[in-house]
Amino acid sequence: MSNLVLRNVNEDDLPIFFKHQRDSEANQMAAFTSKDPNDWNSFAEHWNKILTNKNIIKQTIIVENTVVGHIVHFEQFGEPEVTYWIGKEYWGKGIATNALQEFLKQVSIRPLYARAAKDNTGSIKVLKRCGFMISGEDSGYANARGKDVEEFILTLN
Repeated sequence: MSNLVLRNVNEDDLPIFFKHQRDSEANQMAAFTSKDPNDWNSFAEHWNKILTNKNIIKQTIIVENTVVGHIVHFEQFGEPEVTYWIGKEYWGKGIATNALQEFLKQVSIRPLYARAAKDNTGSIKVLKRCGFMISGEDSGYANARGKDVEEFILTLN
């Protein structure tokens, strides 16, 4: 996808990310989300921590000059991890796969981990297309679903 660009996240991107986060279907799919996806103050506080943390690599995904999502490398449970969020209206177009492939050219840390709810087949396919392999399982409370949800841990070596 030659028209895909990754650039550093800036504050102007946040209202678009917030709109993406507020989509109920996307929340259900992601499962592990904020307690209240409609709470702008919590959202802004969370992103302020991300934006001010120099150890977190945060990129905005742009296609045809439109912000379509974000991709982030951070540390969780003492391990390097990647996560991404694509606005629902852009699902199924190869954007997540292409964005992750581009991002992995910038982030060379290996092993690199990702997590996805077991029933989030779209995200699992994206991760596998980019070389991640299922390496474990876990479960945890998923705010979007109001219950414990099983997830796969995926690893890129």
